[in-house]
Parts: sequence; C-alpha cells; structure tokens
Amino acid sequence: MLDIHQLLIFLTAAETLSFTRTAQRLHMTQPSVSQHIQSLERHFGCELFVRNGRNLELTDAGLKLASLAPEAVVLSARIESEMASLKRGLVGHLLIGCSTTPGKYIMPKLLTNFHDRYPRVRVTCNVLHQRDAVKFLLEGKLHFSLTSLIEELTPELETVRFICDRLILITPQSHPWAHKGEIEPERLLEGRFIMREEESGSYAAIRSALAEKDISIHELDTILTLGNAEAIALTVREGLGVGFVSEKVVECLGLEGIAVVQIKDLVIKRDIFITRNKRQQATITQSTFWDFLFSPDNPFRLCENEPTNLLISRGVYEN
Repeated sequence: MLDIHQLLIFLTAAETLSFTRTAQRLHMTQPSVSQHIQSLERHFGCELFVRNGRNLELTDAGLKLASLAPEAVVLSARIESEMASLKRGLVGHLLIGCSTTPGKYIMPKLLTNFHDRYPRVRVTCNVLHQRDAVKFLLEGKLHFSLTSLIEELTPELETVRFICDRLILITPQSHPWAHKGEIEPERLLEGRFIMREEESGSYAAIRSALAEKDISIHELDTILTLGNAEAIALTVREGLGVGFVSEKVVECLGLEGIAVVQIKDLVIKRDIFITRNKRQQATITQSTFWDFLFSPDNPFRLCENEPTNLLISRGVYEN
C-alpha cells in the first residue's frame, strides 16, 4: 500500500535534490531517507532518482510522481482533519463573502444560530462587491457567497435561491405620503429620492418593478446616491427625501421618525442567492453549513410560493 509519509519524503527530496538536505529538513537521518525512497522505488518498480555521487536528478518516473504526489499528500492531510472533526465535534474555518444587506442584516443572526450548534467552527465573513465574490470563489479564497446579483455566473459555480428580501418605500414622518398609507405608483414621480448606486442589487430590483408599471427609474428625481441601505434610512429620517430600503433594515434598526408607505399594486423584492464552487470538493464543515442553510434551524425563509430548490447553473434557472 502506498505510504503517504514516504510520498512526503520523496517530494522534499525532489525539491532539494539531496538526501542530506531532505534529512535535515525533515529531522531524519540520511540513511532513513534513502531507505524510504528505495521502498517507494520497489513499490512502483522503477527508479525515481538518478544518483551521480552526491547529486540527484529526477527520472521521468520521478518527474511524473512529483506532479501527482502533492494532491495525494494534501488529500491525506484533509482526511486526517475530517476524521478528527468527527471525533472532536465539528471544527473548521468558513470563508464567506456577502453583499451589503446579507452581510449586515442576515448573516449576524444566521451565524449566531450556526455557532450555537457548532461552537468550534470559526467563520470569517467579508462584505464584498458581487464581482469580487465571484472572483474569490473561483480562486478558492471563499467557500460561499451571499449576493443579490447573479449576472456573472460561470459553469464552476452552483447558485441556489436562499431567501427573498422585500424592499419598502420609507419617508420622513413629516412627509405628505406618510399620512396616506398608500399611494399610486404615478405619485413616485413627485418624490425626491435617495437611491443606491446603479450597480447594486437594490437598484436593479427597483428598476425592474417600476418598469412593470411603465415607469422608468430614470424618471425619479434622484437627489442623492448612497452606498448602503442604512445610510439611506438615516438620511430619510433627517428629512432630505424618500427612499427604498430592505424591510430587514427597518426591522433591525427600528428607526423612529420614518414611515413605511405602500405603493398600490407594486411589490419590490429581490432574491438573495447562496453560491459555492462545485469544482472544489467540500469539507465536512462546509457541507454541514450548506445543509444548515436549508434546514428548519435557518432563522430565515425563502420567498412565499417560490420553489425551494431553484438552482441556477450557467446563468439559467432550472426548477
């Protein structure tokens, strides 16, 4: 049977091209290194090194093994870690990238629930732009991303609809709309709006919903553009204008001095998607987190009347 320890010794020798330096690096004796290399050569039935006095050169077989062995060594280390997790309880480190709203208003509660169940798992969660989240997933720098935009999907990524986020219209308490409770969509053209940037998922959701009412988002009088929903809500409270924010922002901040105004027959919502790189084999910790997201322990829920198994692959919806 192939000995992973011997492969590690071989890889060190292939790098140093010296049994003496290999022994020093691995805190072994030189004869012991030679014996392990000879054992590998007997196992494969071919020479791995050409020995010219104190100098070593890799044979063709040695070069081939040097290209294949690192994967086996890494896999062996992973197996050891995974089995240790089973024995000691789930351990590991999750790397998650989120767009603004999921990062600020969804992940804190979600990760608290997950940590209560798996206290030995460490999580690093960064708020990123959608493009960076996709890039880092492909590079293996993230395990998961939560975003509201999916235009940049690639075949390597698996994306599933996670939750539905509703956007609501808020105004200062002193605004005329605040006392009506509901307005016609056409009244929006009379407002002074504080909006998110055009590249945001919120902006795309608002643009799409308004288009269904034959209203162009560019017809709105946008007096200020801000980079996150919390800033919009706080600015609305100061009385500068009105704006659309996630209802989760209002739920979490409980802002006084603002009013929620309904728009007749107009619902603005956006989906939040969870994405992972399906080309990278998931660890036990990553698989457990993925399963947790769709378990009854998840404090959030998917959109009502929406399929729970919506899979987006190559940018195409597959129900």
